[in-house]
Amino acid sequence: MKNTICIITGSTLGNAEYLAEYCEDQLQQQGYKTALLHGPDWQAVQDYREWLIITSTHGAGELPDNLYPLFEHIENAVDQLNQLHFSVIGLGNSDYDTFCFAVDKVERILQSKQANKRCPSLKIDVLQNLDHDQQAGEWLPNLYDQLSKSYLS
Repeated sequence: MKNTICIITGSTLGNAEYLAEYCEDQLQQQGYKTALLHGPDWQAVQDYREWLIITSTHGAGELPDNLYPLFEHIENAVDQLNQLHFSVIGLGNSDYDTFCFAVDKVERILQSKQANKRCPSLKIDVLQNLDHDQQAGEWLPNLYDQLSKSYLS
């Protein structure tokens, strides 16, 4: 599965899932193979070497309930992920001081396991940007550029 981009979503209201479907379509149009997994467990994702995580921030800056178990497992049970490359898109509300903290948690956990971050994460403010697809579409070329330098191209 090393030539497939695993798109992992964590969502409370479904917005991250919709955005993931858009990103999957865009990646496929660029010729990439994808696997879209909503709230997967470790067994479902452990063999992929390229992750795009799309998550909302829940409650007081937490990962959504359907994504929390995966990252809790990674943080507590997984030794090293130095073969993993990842990118993150987050949805959040800038009215809260925990704006897109789920993105920060994903980055912190994965990087503590030696995973490699592909490009700067995208944090979408759902109050200021109603067209999440457009914002992701403007960000995706950063990811394409990094992917083109790797074994996925």
